Amino acid sequence: MKLLFAILLVCAFGAGAFFLQTEGYTVLTTEGARRADVLRRPRPVPDVAVHDGRGKATTLLKELGSDPRVAIITFMYTRCVTVCVSSGIGLQQLQGRILAQGLQDQVRLLSISFDPADTPERLARYEYGMNAAPDLWRALGMADAVESASLLNAFSVIVVPAPLGQYEHNAAYHVVTPDGRLTRIVDIDETETLLRHAVAPRHGRKPT
Repeated sequence: MKLLFAILLVCAFGAGAFFLQTEGYTVLTTEGARRADVLRRPRPVPDVAVHDGRGKATTLLKELGSDPRVAIITFMYTRCVTVCVSSGIGLQQLQGRILAQGLQDQVRLLSISFDPADTPERLARYEYGMNAAPDLWRALGMADAVESASLLNAFSVIVVPAPLGQYEHNAAYHVVTPDGRLTRIVDIDETETLLRHAVAPRHGRKPT
């Protein structure tokens, strides 16, 4: 019952946010608007409780602040068979590019699940299935539906229910600094642009 309530809360929040941000469903996408808004005014990230694939509990701000690297954050859920699959493949390619260019000391990847059913065991399986390099790419989960909704709102990520217990949600790369500021949103097929903006501002270096 608690799990069902948590899922319904996330979905209800996503549907409401989608209605507001699309002017009553009259606009098909809000991606351009949210990206421009973040670029003009970087957003603080809320300090929500998260857990990793090894069962370690912390908060997102502590996780970000514990590492000097810029974090590239994506949102997903481990049962996803649609957009998360293509996004995961993109992350695998991005991981390979980061390693090939020696940028792993400057940028890292965080995949955050908004599904309260994603236990540490499921997150660990996700990391294994994605061949995630442990020091570069980690998966995090959130058990609290209210905090999950707060984080999705801060990132303007829209989550709505879909058939067969799935979710529909917008997918992008979110560049977040160690002090917890969302500074840029980049499309998932623009890895060159992504790495340029993630690396150059802090280190004065462009990816090759």
